[in-house]
Amino acid sequence: MREGEKKIAVVVGAGPAGLTAASELIDRTDVHPILFEATSEVGGISRTVEYKGNRMDIGGHRFFSKSDRIMQWWLDVMPVQTAPSLDEILTGNRPNASGSAAHNPECDDRVMLQRRRVSRIFFLRKFFDYPISVKYSTFANLGLWRTIKSGAGYLAAQLFRRKENTLEDFYINRFGSTLYRLFFEDYTRKVWGKHPSQLGAEWGSQRVKGLSAVGLLKNALLRPFRKSGVAQKDVETSLIENFIYPKYGPGQLWTLVADRIVRSGGNIFMQHKVVAINVEDSRVVSVDVSDAQGNVKKVACNYLLSTMPLKELVAALRGIDVPQEIRETAQGLPYRDFITVGLLLDSMKIKNETKLRTYAGRLPDTWIYVQERDVKVGRIQIFNNWSPYMVADYKNRMFIGLEYFCSEGDSLWQMDSKDFVAMATDELVSMGLIERGAVLDSTMVRMPKAYPAYYGTYGNLHKVRSFLDGIENLYCIGRNGQHRYNNMDHSMMTAMVAVENIAGGVSDKDAVWNVNTDGSYHESR
Repeated sequence: MREGEKKIAVVVGAGPAGLTAASELIDRTDVHPILFEATSEVGGISRTVEYKGNRMDIGGHRFFSKSDRIMQWWLDVMPVQTAPSLDEILTGNRPNASGSAAHNPECDDRVMLQRRRVSRIFFLRKFFDYPISVKYSTFANLGLWRTIKSGAGYLAAQLFRRKENTLEDFYINRFGSTLYRLFFEDYTRKVWGKHPSQLGAEWGSQRVKGLSAVGLLKNALLRPFRKSGVAQKDVETSLIENFIYPKYGPGQLWTLVADRIVRSGGNIFMQHKVVAINVEDSRVVSVDVSDAQGNVKKVACNYLLSTMPLKELVAALRGIDVPQEIRETAQGLPYRDFITVGLLLDSMKIKNETKLRTYAGRLPDTWIYVQERDVKVGRIQIFNNWSPYMVADYKNRMFIGLEYFCSEGDSLWQMDSKDFVAMATDELVSMGLIERGAVLDSTMVRMPKAYPAYYGTYGNLHKVRSFLDGIENLYCIGRNGQHRYNNMDHSMMTAMVAVENIAGGVSDKDAVWNVNTDGSYHESR
C-alpha cells in the first residue's frame, strides 16, 4: 500500500462485533472498513429468520446492557416506540416509557419495543418461575420432601464448601446439591453435551458469577420496590425483567446498521469468505477472499479485525511460522451447534395460569427452559411474546421455536428435516403442551458454531491468544473471534475497544480481551 493512501481495515464477519467494528471505524477514525461476510445474511447468530411472514430470533436476544454506551448505540439506530404495541393494546399491559430517545409514531417500523421478560422452567410437567421464586407455588410444585431436601442441601453446601474445579462444584456451592440436580444438571448437559462435572468452573464464573440462592432471595425481596423500565444496573443480568427489542427481531437492527455503513462509505461484501491471511514481519498485509463463484482475490489492508472462529483464523495464516502446539490447540477448540424448529400453531394445550394478562389466554413466556429428561428439546421460545409483529397473524396463530443443542455432524445435526420436525412435535405432545393437530406449518434452521465451549483444548487458549497478539495489527473480536461465550453487548464492546486501540495507536490488546471478565453483567441462560 503506497504512502499517502487511505488506510484500510478488513473486517471479517457481519455479526454484531463485525458490524459494530465497521461502524465505529467510520465514526471514530479515518480508516476505511471493508467487511467480508461468508453467508448471504447479516447479523450472525443475532439475525432474524423469516418464514412465510413469520420471524424467528435464533437463540433469543434481549437488548439490555449495563453499558450506557451500548444502550445509547442501540437507541441511536432504533429509538424506543412510546405508542402501544399490538399486544399492549389487546391486553392493556403497558410498561412505563423510558429513555431520552423515545419515538412515538406507531406506523414507524424502525423502533424498539419495551418488553417484559417472562422465563420459566418446565420440570415435572409443571412450570417453575425462573429465577426460582420464593412463594407457595414453587414449594407446592416441588413437594414437601424435595423442598426439605433442597433446604438441607443448601445448608450443607455452605458448611462444606467445595473447591471449584468443575462447573458442578460451582453450582453446588451456590445452590446446594438438590437444587443443582433439579434445575441445573440436566439442562447444562443438554446445552454442552457433557456433564457439569466435566466442564470447567470458568464458564460459571463468566456466565453466572452473580447468581446464587441468596441472590434469588434478595431479588424476590427487592422486586416490589424496583422501578420499571430498562435502567436496572443494580440488578444481576440473569434477573433482569425489562428490556428493549427491535419491532421485527434483532436482525432488523443489524440490517439497519449494515445499511448505514454502506451509506457512510464503507464496503460490505456478502458471500465472500476470507481463505488466507498473509503476514509479513508480524503484520497482516493482505487477505485472500473467495467469492460465491470461487474466484479468489487479494485485498491489501493496514488492520484486520476478525470475528472468524479461532480454529479457522489460525488455519488461514500464511507467511508466519505457527508452532504445532498453537495449531493443535486452535483446531481442538470445541463448539456447540444449534438447531431451531419453528412451529406455527393454532393454539397451545396449556393456558396462561399466571397473573399476567395475555391475549386469548396464551402463555406469557418469552423463553421456557425445558428441564425434563425424557425429551431432547432444551428451550422453547414464543415469538409472539418477544414482539407481536414477529407473527404474521398474531391474533389467531402462535409461532414458537424449539431449540436443540448439538454438535455438527452428530445424529441430531444429520437428521432429516422432516424427521426432526416430527420428533419436535412428538416431544411437545408428550409434554402436554399441544394437541397433535395444532401444528399448521413448520420450518427448521441449523446454526453452526453457536456456542464456544469450555472443554477440549480450551485450557490452552491463552497460548493461542498470546501468539495472535504478536501479530501487531490483528484484533480478535466477538464471540467466536475470542472463543468466549459473550453476550451481544460484550461482543460489541470488544469491537469498540479494538477501534479505540486503532484510533489511539495503542498496541496492547489486553483491554480487548478483558471485556466481560469482571463478572458485572453476565447471563446465566
